[in-house]
Amino acid sequence: MAAIAPVAVRPVAGLKQAKNTFAARTVSNGSIQKTTAMQVWTPINNKMFETFSYLPPLTDAEISRQVDYIVRNGWTPCLEFAESANAYASNESCLRINNTTCLYYDNRYWTMWKLPMFGCTDGNQVLAEVANCRRAFPDAYIRMVGFDPVRQVQVAGFLVNRPSTARDYQTPANRSV
Repeated sequence: MAAIAPVAVRPVAGLKQAKNTFAARTVSNGSIQKTTAMQVWTPINNKMFETFSYLPPLTDAEISRQVDYIVRNGWTPCLEFAESANAYASNESCLRINNTTCLYYDNRYWTMWKLPMFGCTDGNQVLAEVANCRRAFPDAYIRMVGFDPVRQVQVAGFLVNRPSTARDYQTPANRSV
C-alpha cells in the first residue's frame, strides 16, 4: 500500500489559535459554579410521572395556568386516573407486548375521566372535574393530558393529584446524589 501524505492545515485568518493550556485541551461543562450545581439523579426508588412530577404538588392556581396554556395552544385537556397499585408501570400491573425498547410505552393509558374536554375555555372547568374525580376515587392518581387535534397526539401531561396515602414524592434534594 502506498502511504498517504498528511494534509497541511493552514490557520484560518482572523481566528485566534488556542493556547496549549489544560483548559484548551479539555472539555468543560461550564464554570466551577455551574458544574458543582449539577445533580445526578438516583435511579433507585426515584419514581416520577410526567412533566412537573419532581415538583411539590401543584396548587389549583398553578393547574389553572397550565390549562390556560393548553387551551391557548388549541389543545384539548383530558383527565385520566389510576389506582395507586396500577399508576406505575411494572411487571405486575401491565401486560408487556415485547421487551422494553426505546419509545415503547406500556401502561401509559390510564382510565379516562369522562370524555376529553372539547370546548374547554378556562382552568376552572378542569378544576371542577378534578374535584369530582377526587371525590369518586380518593385513592387514585389523576393526571391531565393535552391532545393536539392537528397532530392527533398527546402533547402535554402532568399530575394534578396524588392520593393522600401516597408516600412516593421526594424533594429534589433527596432525589440526587
